[in-house]
Amino acid sequence: MTEELQDLSFLVLFNAAADAMLLVDSTGHVIHANSAAQLLLEYTEVELCSLEVEALMPFRYRQHHRQYRDFFYNKPEKRPMGYGRDLFALSRSGKEIAVDIGLSPIQTQKQLFTLITFYVAEKRYQAEQALRISEERLRLAKQAAGLGVFDFDSKHDVIHWDERMREIWGGDSSESISYEKFIDAIHPNDREARQAALERATDPAGNGEFNLEYRVINPKDKVEHWVATTGRMHFEEGYATRLIGVARDVTDRKIHEKKLQDERSETENIFKQQVAARTASAIAHELNQPLGAISAYSEVALHALQSGLVDRDKLKRALEGCVLQAQRAGRSLHELMAFLQKGELVTEKLDINKIVKEAVDITRGNGFGDFHTLLNLDPDMPAVLGNRVQVQKVLVNLLRNAVEAMRNANIPYSAITITARTNKDFNMAHVIVQDCGPGLDAETAKRIFEPFFTTKPTGIGMGLAISRALIEANGGQLWFEPTTNAGASFHFTLPFAP
Repeated sequence: MTEELQDLSFLVLFNAAADAMLLVDSTGHVIHANSAAQLLLEYTEVELCSLEVEALMPFRYRQHHRQYRDFFYNKPEKRPMGYGRDLFALSRSGKEIAVDIGLSPIQTQKQLFTLITFYVAEKRYQAEQALRISEERLRLAKQAAGLGVFDFDSKHDVIHWDERMREIWGGDSSESISYEKFIDAIHPNDREARQAALERATDPAGNGEFNLEYRVINPKDKVEHWVATTGRMHFEEGYATRLIGVARDVTDRKIHEKKLQDERSETENIFKQQVAARTASAIAHELNQPLGAISAYSEVALHALQSGLVDRDKLKRALEGCVLQAQRAGRSLHELMAFLQKGELVTEKLDINKIVKEAVDITRGNGFGDFHTLLNLDPDMPAVLGNRVQVQKVLVNLLRNAVEAMRNANIPYSAITITARTNKDFNMAHVIVQDCGPGLDAETAKRIFEPFFTTKPTGIGMGLAISRALIEANGGQLWFEPTTNAGASFHFTLPFAP
């Protein structure tokens, strides 16, 4: 056995080793490389033997390594290289390979050699395995949810996208597309909203979130798709560089929502008509007798004045009758309103900013989701005092009116701006709902709060009248203000909580 071992040369053992090994001379040049090293570094042995050892490491380490090499040759000893630091070998293709390195000096009669052994870091294997598992999970999740992934490089105006994104957009097999071509497929009426969402995401003062639903027209078959996109912008030194996100085709959901919206609208119109009919009937019943009496007393007074024979006592009684019957009519109306409100007003401390956001969600959930909101909410707004349900109902009514006005006018960019701030003149909370619709003419603006006055084909004209009554019941005021720009602007105030 001893004789057999003696027959095994250094080079035989060197080439048989499973770990990658290099033999380097005192000048730092590679003179031998085993098969494992050739495979790891992607060089042939002839190519490796012409290289200085520093050529096999990333450029940022080379200058320092020459100094370390000199120190090692001054005091050669078997030891690991780097003393716990992360080390990298550089392959021929430029790939950096995380490794642990062992140094073994070999002294011959003529010169000193160094045996360099590479141990591929276990953590790299574990990371790669974890990455493969993560990629597989992501692939399965994407497949199940129908998600497409995009990566917008804002520096070069290029979007990298996967196969699912290309299917939705009708793109070719290219894995990237120019930003201009990407935008061309977006519905013209939705481009402004998308640009606004992108600008919010690129604002360094924001959270970088990008969320929007918009339409895409496939250039191949001209089919319109609704997509829901969500992503996050990444920043470098305060500048937006990459937007990474996912998109999902939500066309079926939008069609279903539209169908439900139409059904709700039809049902609600029928209900409103019934309410209006019952309310009108109740009002007519309560006012019929006092109005008839006022008419009779007025005829008596008018006849006396026309005849020239004025009986002051009769005229006085007739006018007193008119006053009493008018007061009776007023009491009847107050009693009717009290009955309809059913109970005392229960108020509480409210976060008006939260109420605004809840009203937006309720409006969207009730089939009025085809609008974009711009919220200007004072984060330091004090709590207000009011009835949650009633304040919320007023906001929902104003939002729905705005959506219907823009929808009927075929406004391409349906945006509603909601502002909540402190009105210093009244020391109250001041909420403004501003749309970008056709607005109101002067005559309509005068009558907009009148009961049963409406500009809608299927409206009954009670929404704004009831909204004003609710705000006034909560201690505030509701009014309309003309604007120089397009759109309608409704304002209301609420008192601050003690």
